[in-house]
Formats: sequence, C-alpha cells, structure tokens
Amino acid sequence: MSHHPPHAAPHWSGPARPAGDRPARDRITVPLLVGSVLCTGLMAGLFFAYDISVMPGLAELDDASYAAAMRRFNAAIDGSALFGLVFLATLALTAAAAIVAFRRKRRTVALPLTVAAACYLLVLVVTVAVNLPLNADLAALGDPASAEDLHAVVDDFKSVWVPANVFRTLFCVLSLGALCAALLRHGRAE
Repeated sequence: MSHHPPHAAPHWSGPARPAGDRPARDRITVPLLVGSVLCTGLMAGLFFAYDISVMPGLAELDDASYAAAMRRFNAAIDGSALFGLVFLATLALTAAAAIVAFRRKRRTVALPLTVAAACYLLVLVVTVAVNLPLNADLAALGDPASAEDLHAVVDDFKSVWVPANVFRTLFCVLSLGALCAALLRHGRAE
C-alpha cells in the first residue's frame, strides 16, 4: 500500500527526453560505424588467417595436394553467401557512414571514414584483379594429379597470390584502424 495520495505526482528526476528525440546521427551513424568495424575486422581476420596459417601450411604440401586444397578453399569461399555479403557490405557500410558524416558536416569523422573506404576499395580491386584470376587459373587446371605444367602454375600462383593476400591484410588492417579512429571521434563529439 502506497503512502502517496492516488493523484500525487511521482518523484521528479529531471526533464524527460521525448520519445523519438534522439539525434538522427545516433540512429544512422553509430550502426553504420559499428557494422563497418565488424565487417572490416572479419575480412582482416580472414586474410590474416590465410597469411599465418593456411598458406604456410599449404606450402609444405606437394604441388598436386597444394592445388587441390587451394581449389577446395576457393570453392568453399566462392559458394558462401555469408562471405559475399560481408565482403561487399564492408565497403557499402563504410562508404555510407562517410557520406552521412560529410552531409552532417562532421569532417573529423568523415575523413578517417574516407580513408577506411579507400583502403578497403584497394582490397576489392586487388581481389578482383589479382586473386580471383589466379584462383580461376588454378581451377582451370582440371585434375591436379594429371595437370600439365602443374609445378609452374603452382609456383606462379604462390609468387603472386601470397604477396597479394599480404597486401589485402595490410589494407584491411589500415581500414580497420581508420574506422576505429572515426568511431572514437564520433564518440567524443557526442
């Protein structure tokens, strides 16, 4: 049983914020920034895992086993809708966050977002121009156990694919760093 009369005002704790009065940037910018950071982190982690475990592990195999295993990895990634979504959403989310920040005249947030988008765009370009064609060349070999010039194809593949992947890792990490800077700057502005 309450000691307050039925019509007494409840304890006042300051002005209430009206529903829906939250700044628009919180509803748009923060989810875009967080999504960008998460997707870029996932991509950087994937490329880094190839750099430190997959490719060194494959390098210890004979050429036929190397080609067969790499083809299986490529087929699994190419067939993954989740990978495709994250791979493309990373740039889309980052670019959208940069556009929103520029439109709101938040240059200190927009500039690192632009750097992040540019770094990840380089990752996409290298993937499409270098890694995917090399993957296609490896797939075109047919059965690695009976492929002609297998050693030359695998050596050519390794000599270009591995450094290109290191480049992708580096630029994903640079993009991630720029995104973290944008997120911190956005938080300070709040």
